[in-house]
Amino acid sequence: MERKYLGEFEEIILLIVAGLGDSAYGVTIMHEVIEQTGRSVRLNHVHSCLQRLEDKGMVRSKMGGATSERGGRRKRMFTVTALGNRALNDIQEVRERLWNFGRS
Repeated sequence: MERKYLGEFEEIILLIVAGLGDSAYGVTIMHEVIEQTGRSVRLNHVHSCLQRLEDKGMVRSKMGGATSERGGRRKRMFTVTALGNRALNDIQEVRERLWNFGRS
């Protein structure tokens, strides 16, 4: 299988989607990026990144139910796929190896 690489922002978004579980949609993801990284990020950047991750097969989305607080609009909910979880595990292993390189 061909390895698909992630940029830093894609990795952050993927980790946040994994951490949010069933609560992962654009706005919650954006707020969590700001909270966890201190970065200033806009919702359109998050949505573009989620689309790239979906195109790569790292996340999947489905439409949630309509909510009154959103004026009856539905939320697009995101979950990490098996491929996305493998990518996160691979990234973690590489980062740990690099952090430990030359430090022992």
